[in-house]
Amino acid sequence: MKVLNICLSGPFSDGWNYQDNLLTKYQKINGNDVTIIAPKWSWNSKGELQFIDKDIYYNEDGVKIIRLNMKNKENINKKFKRYCNLYNVIEQEAPDVLFVHGCQFLDLKYVSKYVKNHKVLLFIDNHADFSNSATNFFSKYILHGIIWRHNVRNIKPYVNKFYGVLPARVDFLHNVYGIPMSSIELLVMGADDEYIKKYCTNDNYLSMRKKYHIRNDDFVIVTGGKIDHAKLQTLTLMKSIKALDNKKIKLFVFGSVDKSVKSEFDSLCDENTIYLGWADTIMAYEFFNMADLVAFPGRHSVFWEQVVAIGKPMICKYWEGTTHIDIGGNVIFLYNDSVEEYKTIINDLYLNIDDKYTLLLNNSKKNEKNEFLYSEIAKKSIGSEKKNV
Repeated sequence: MKVLNICLSGPFSDGWNYQDNLLTKYQKINGNDVTIIAPKWSWNSKGELQFIDKDIYYNEDGVKIIRLNMKNKENINKKFKRYCNLYNVIEQEAPDVLFVHGCQFLDLKYVSKYVKNHKVLLFIDNHADFSNSATNFFSKYILHGIIWRHNVRNIKPYVNKFYGVLPARVDFLHNVYGIPMSSIELLVMGADDEYIKKYCTNDNYLSMRKKYHIRNDDFVIVTGGKIDHAKLQTLTLMKSIKALDNKKIKLFVFGSVDKSVKSEFDSLCDENTIYLGWADTIMAYEFFNMADLVAFPGRHSVFWEQVVAIGKPMICKYWEGTTHIDIGGNVIFLYNDSVEEYKTIINDLYLNIDDKYTLLLNNSKKNEKNEFLYSEIAKKSIGSEKKNV
């Protein structure tokens, strides 16, 4: 099938490990002819926006990229972005399937026009929820409540399925845009199959633990992500390891540390709490793979789904609308954000390693973890997964 992905809600960055990159990579690997329509804006390695002066090329996954100029002044941060020649480009590509990443852009009307005039499957996903959108009056009641709601409801008659990439984002489609729940499904984010096969092997597990001088009877916890005032729970986790004062329980932390918390962060690092520094995508997979337990005490990130796919037990902060990572007893949720809570859970798992921890570990190895592989997610994204009868 010829699959056209439209990624016009914001910047698109080649070579990243984001959902729009991995979904198209595996749509291609699964045997489809895949194209992406994207803006001429990208994030660079420093997290800065940069202009991409290219029109058509193929990325490292063999996916065709078409980058469009904007009609209004070139500013990707504009709320109401408009693009040049979108309808004609869709017509030239003549897709069998359209997958639209994010429904919050005005030119969605040209997608409606194309699907109305052609026999084509249409899928739209949503990455907005109340943690990242509709956080003030204008955003909630005008931008989402009127403009994007009108946008989405106009295209609704032509959509085969709406997807929310978190349960909270399924609910957002229903509660804010008025889409019936019967028209929405969860399309999880996940992990790169190839990275798991290459970097999450037993040999890699042993070599990484040797590299960091981890003994066979050490209990290794790994946590990762940006550490700043929005994720102070990481500091609480570090305090709990210090309070446990057990040389066999080690916490490895990776990610960037904001200067506003760096002094306190540094004071909590010792022989039991080791800072690994910033990590690229490959390193993150390797760090998670060497863990006995992965901890996410702060806000949700795509790391959560990656760890499910890798098959590691987790302790995670409870957030309404993110419990889909529980595939049947692979995760313990954190509720109190306290040193005492973290201490109690970690110590209980360590002291009961042959029963409580082993049960958590076995549950993390269930076949359901494969639903978080992008090879499977990509099939579902365009309605090509095999249904059980």
